[in-house]
Amino acid sequence: MLATEHWSLLATRSMSWNEAFARAGMFLSLLSGAVVALALVAQADDFGQGFVTFALLVLPVVLFVGLATYVRLLEINNEDYVWVRGMNRLRGAYVEMEPSIRPYFMSGVSEKPVDIFRTYGSTEEELQRTDWFHGFVTTPSTIGFVDAMIAAALGAIVVVQLGMAMIPAALVGVVVFFVATAALGYYGFRNQAMAHIAVEATDEARSSVAERAKE
Repeated sequence: MLATEHWSLLATRSMSWNEAFARAGMFLSLLSGAVVALALVAQADDFGQGFVTFALLVLPVVLFVGLATYVRLLEINNEDYVWVRGMNRLRGAYVEMEPSIRPYFMSGVSEKPVDIFRTYGSTEEELQRTDWFHGFVTTPSTIGFVDAMIAAALGAIVVVQLGMAMIPAALVGVVVFFVATAALGYYGFRNQAMAHIAVEATDEARSSVAERAKE
C-alpha cells in the first residue's frame, strides 16, 4: 500500500510539472504570435489608428492568459510541495519498518523543512543564502515579469490615446510595470501559504483518525 501511494504521488508530481511547462509554453507562444501580428499590422497601417485598435483588442487577451498562467504555476508549486512532503512521509514509514535502509536514501525521510529541502536537492543553508535570488529565477516569476511588461505596454498605449505625450506615456508604462511587479510578487508570496494550509489540514485529519483509533 505504501509503495502504491508513493508511485501515485510521483506520477501526480510528474503530471503537475508537465502541465506547468505546457501552460508556460502556451502563453509564450500566444505572446510571440501577438507580437508578430502587431508587427504586421504596424507595417500595413504605419502605426495608425488601426494598429492601436488591434493592440487594444489583442494585448488584454494576452495579459489575461498570462495572469491565469502565473496563478496556475503558483498553485502547481504549492501542490508540488504537498506531494514532496507526502513522499517524505512514506520514506519515513519505510525507515520505521526497516531502519537499516536509512543510509541509502538520497531524499529526505521526514517532514522537517531540512528534509524537504533535501528532496528538492538543496540544503536548508543553501536555500537561506539564495532565497531572494531564487525567487526571481523561478518559472512563475519569469511569467510574472512578462505579464508586468505587457501591462506596462498596454497602459502606455491607453494614456497615449488619451492625449498624453510619448515621454510621459513611457514613464506611465514604467510605473505600471513596477506596480504590476509588486502586486504579482505580493500575491505570489501570499499564495505560498496555501501549501502549508493544505498540509496542516491533512495533519489534523491524520491526528483525528489516530485519536479515534486509540479510543
